[in-house]
Amino acid sequence: MINTIWLRSFCTLVDVGHFTRTAEQLHMTQSGVSQHVRKLEQQLGQDLLLRQGKQFTLTDAGERLYREAQTIIESLSSLEQRIGEDPAFEGMIRVMSPGSVGLKLYPHLLELQRQHPKLVIDYRFAPNSDVESAIAGHDVDIGFMTRTSTLAEVSCRPIARETLLLVTPAAVSEPDWERLMALGFIDHPDGAHHAGLLLRANYPEFQHSKMFEKKGFSNQISLILEPVSMGLGFTVLPAHAVGAFPKPDLVRTHRLSNPVSETLYLGVQLRKPLPNRVKTVIAEAEKWL
Repeated sequence: MINTIWLRSFCTLVDVGHFTRTAEQLHMTQSGVSQHVRKLEQQLGQDLLLRQGKQFTLTDAGERLYREAQTIIESLSSLEQRIGEDPAFEGMIRVMSPGSVGLKLYPHLLELQRQHPKLVIDYRFAPNSDVESAIAGHDVDIGFMTRTSTLAEVSCRPIARETLLLVTPAAVSEPDWERLMALGFIDHPDGAHHAGLLLRANYPEFQHSKMFEKKGFSNQISLILEPVSMGLGFTVLPAHAVGAFPKPDLVRTHRLSNPVSETLYLGVQLRKPLPNRVKTVIAEAEKWL
């Protein structure tokens, strides 16, 4: 591999055209400049200069090396600046969250990208366990979870709270226990967990979600309320998921006497400094959650 210090000395010599002035510009001795050129010639096995006293001209090999080396030297000169750059509105940001949070947050992050096209949002919907693993494995920059992490590699802090809502068909005005039992439950990946939190706090009869007849299941956050809207059962969902449902007139949300909400946690890699673009997205998320 060619020594870049030798290359820089050679290119400067060609630009300046004089050994003494080159040495002064590079804060070297004249013999040091000559030595760098000779080492290049030895490594390449070709003469680079035709020396004529204190003057010189480039050989064909010298001209070819100069043309190639200029690009290398210019790239190296700007490398430190490029590495030191940390723009707030450029680059890829990988985000992962459960579905309800994503339904709320993703449109706002896309709007941020529309305002700053060099900022690229990569958003994945996933359950808490997958989000946690992705943060620990450096597969995402930011993760949102509805529980704190148990992994040492993940740093978590509470960022917001999200209310859990009982959702029934629109015709149900009073969701008493008998009515819920008659309706049956529309399940989803977090259905048992969410039902346990909300219904246990409001219905003394509740023991577990399996008490209800299962009337359906969907793992697509945007589709869980479809069967509810058709009168096929009830469910319990976070507020952001309910708010994103496109047919709100066909369902009814019930805020029960004992409200229950989940804490939303922001997770990042514990020892990884946050680039400015990630800080930008976190600030935008805090604005909307």
